Amino acid sequence: MAGNNPAFRNPAFSAQGGVAAAQDISAQQLDEIYNRPSAEPQGEVMTVEDTIAKTVGAFAVLLVGAAIGWITIGVAPFLFIGAGLVAFVLALVNIFKKEPSPALILAYAAAEGVFIGGISAFFEIQLPGVVLQAVIATFVVVGVTLALFASGKIRASKKATKVFLIAMIGYAIFSLVNVGIMIFGGAGGNPWGLRGSVEIAGIPLGVILGVFVVILAAYSLVLDFDFIQKGVQNKAPRKFGWTGAFGIMVTVVWLYLELLRMFAIARD
Repeated sequence: MAGNNPAFRNPAFSAQGGVAAAQDISAQQLDEIYNRPSAEPQGEVMTVEDTIAKTVGAFAVLLVGAAIGWITIGVAPFLFIGAGLVAFVLALVNIFKKEPSPALILAYAAAEGVFIGGISAFFEIQLPGVVLQAVIATFVVVGVTLALFASGKIRASKKATKVFLIAMIGYAIFSLVNVGIMIFGGAGGNPWGLRGSVEIAGIPLGVILGVFVVILAAYSLVLDFDFIQKGVQNKAPRKFGWTGAFGIMVTVVWLYLELLRMFAIARD
């Protein structure tokens, strides 16, 4: 049948022609085929190690910024407020960008660092030792959450994530209302607003909310770790390691600020 079909009369489909074609391919194209890059070259996909390196680099920039904010609190006391506004804008830009930008993420880390350093110095002047408490507590929460996630004892789930989102929306609304009360002199002029003026069983509302928010931040870390794990498993492009680093940094900063405020209210 092959001999009668014009389509198969090419010498490549005959026994001798097939050998000749194979020899021709081996001599001229085998090296080219072998050296051709694979569809998923090593080093171009997202890995845990590479994401960790990017995260460490981003936090190093943040710490440098924090040192600047801490030192300049006496010289330029409002510098950290401006840096906080810049960090907020850069955070929104990075969140809504489809492709991660290392430059913008590192710029956010620098601006956020100045804000963190300045506000930490401000709190430390008012309540000596409170910053160390918040730093230690942040390390403990992050370390415990990471250990539980690595051991498989906690995982992100659709149901838990829905509850998390609802709780976040509720907390955001409360925070906006509380800021309005503080601006217009409500809550008896308490500097913490409802967080400090309202007590439940003798415990300031801010402390109770602080514990609640620490749990939310811990679950947010679980979501960050889950994102990185899925990205590695799905062989996402290497650049998305920056997205993982940015997510962890935002969550850790949020956790630290909430702990700092909670300890300050408790000390007050």
